[in-house]
Amino acid sequence: MNDVNEKKLAKPFPWLDAVLPFQLEGNALRGRFVRLGVSIDTILRQHDYPLPVARLLAEMTALAAALGMAMKFEGVFTIQTKTDGAVRMMVADVTSDGAVRAYAQFDEAAIEGAKESGSLLGRGHLVMTLDQKLGDERYQGVVQVESDNLTQAFQLYFKQSEQIPTGLVVAAHRDEAGAWQAGCLMIQRMPREGGQGAAMPTMTDTAIEDDWLRAMALMQTCTLDELTDPFLAAPDLLFRLFHEEGVRVYEPLALRHECRCSRDKIAGVLAGMPPDELKAMAQDEGHIAATCQFCSKTYRFDAENLGSPDPV
Repeated sequence: MNDVNEKKLAKPFPWLDAVLPFQLEGNALRGRFVRLGVSIDTILRQHDYPLPVARLLAEMTALAAALGMAMKFEGVFTIQTKTDGAVRMMVADVTSDGAVRAYAQFDEAAIEGAKESGSLLGRGHLVMTLDQKLGDERYQGVVQVESDNLTQAFQLYFKQSEQIPTGLVVAAHRDEAGAWQAGCLMIQRMPREGGQGAAMPTMTDTAIEDDWLRAMALMQTCTLDELTDPFLAAPDLLFRLFHEEGVRVYEPLALRHECRCSRDKIAGVLAGMPPDELKAMAQDEGHIAATCQFCSKTYRFDAENLGSPDPV
């Protein structure tokens, strides 16, 4: 065994399932670096997704973690796509304490054709929703989707709606052992002092614009392998990319896979459905089986007594 392998095995997977906040102090840019390991592997193994669908969902989950954990909130941040392509819908969400989950709906018969055309999503829209835990405060943003390049959709949204220049690179990879990893690097231009009206520097401010363009050029040198390599420490990667900009990293935030489904929640959904629909769902024994789309866990109920505390 050579020295490199011995070094890697001494501290396996040190930078997975975490968000690392950072700042480029020389030009007032802030960012988040996300790398997912066990969490995204668990999400994808719960479903028998075709490879291109799994990769696309992994990328969206990494994007959700980067965008969600860049906000100050108590609750749930959700990204959802609805399109006319082979992958009809994808949902990924992250809670303010770092719990992630995701799932996709797709037309299996259309996947092969989508591979040939190079587009799984087709055309539609992407919705971002922020649900606050306390109170009824809810924020929602919508942007058009016209390709499988989700980073373009997000960048368009932040440019048009939030007026915050945002750079994103994302990747997902399945290793030789079949385990998935995903990574996302995000940089945003920090608002100036003085509120929303001063958030966007004018294009005549050449120093600020040059700083932004230089950071974007450096960001694009990050390879897909670097984004997902579990043995490449996140601070090392950021220093490799931005050492001339004065990169400062902060405490990492842990991420984990966690589904929020429960028997009570699903019973509540069933209780609100019309009786004829419940009757159609009932099996021969008078039982209803409901499966969580996120984690694939199945709950069984007595169709005549949905409030029963014990599984049938």
